[in-house]
Amino acid sequence: MVHFIPMKQYKHIFYLIGFLILLIVVGYLLAQSSWNVVMDTLTATVTPSPAPTRITETPQASAPIDLTEYEFPNSIDPAKQYLFYLHGKIIEDQGIPAISPEFGEYEYVAILEKLREHGFVVISEQRVRNTDGEKYARKITAQITNLLEAGVPGQNITVVGASKGAGIAIYVSHFLGNEDVNFVIMAICHPDEVEHLKQNRIFLYGNVLSMYDFADDSAGSCEELFSLSADNGGLSRHKEIVLIVGTGHGVLYKPLDEWILPAVDWATENTD
Repeated sequence: MVHFIPMKQYKHIFYLIGFLILLIVVGYLLAQSSWNVVMDTLTATVTPSPAPTRITETPQASAPIDLTEYEFPNSIDPAKQYLFYLHGKIIEDQGIPAISPEFGEYEYVAILEKLREHGFVVISEQRVRNTDGEKYARKITAQITNLLEAGVPGQNITVVGASKGAGIAIYVSHFLGNEDVNFVIMAICHPDEVEHLKQNRIFLYGNVLSMYDFADDSAGSCEELFSLSADNGGLSRHKEIVLIVGTGHGVLYKPLDEWILPAVDWATENTD
């Protein structure tokens, strides 16, 4: 026998089902709202704080260095000793002061002052950028010729060159062709440079001292150039000193006794 549920009881069931559906819908909406809040929090774009304003100070141009006291003298005293100092290329490139990231400041003025303390009339000038070394060598050659013609003995004249300055000094020695003048060439005889001099038949004359630091990768021994010059030039005396400072090419940047004193001794060894 089939029993029918009275209609009144159906109403209660419908109410119960409707209530449950309402709870489900409300719960769903509440859950969805909470999830959106969470997602909004997680995905919110955080606006970065503006970077602090960086104040860049414009470097003040350094005052020009007065080198007039090292110009070629207007009057020549034959009894004095004259020393030409030819600086490295970095002074051409940067001016004064010139600072290498590897070796620090090239202490050009301090070097001149140190040499002058030993009693020389020091002659030096800041070369312009990309100076033609051969042309400049002819200028120095003409100045030395003026000293010689004014009665200064050759052995009282010394040319000290560092790096590119030493390359110029080699050409001065060649152009001058004087067997008495003294030369100190520092950190120049890289094999490529020696080969260039050989091909152009540039030989040394006079009394030549070579110096370079044992740690210098851009320079080396001048012995091959000495040998070629002894056979083809007028090389009177020569000597080479390997410095044990350890700063490589940077040894030229400072007025170090390690190279200053040998240079002074070489310049004064045969003076009148």
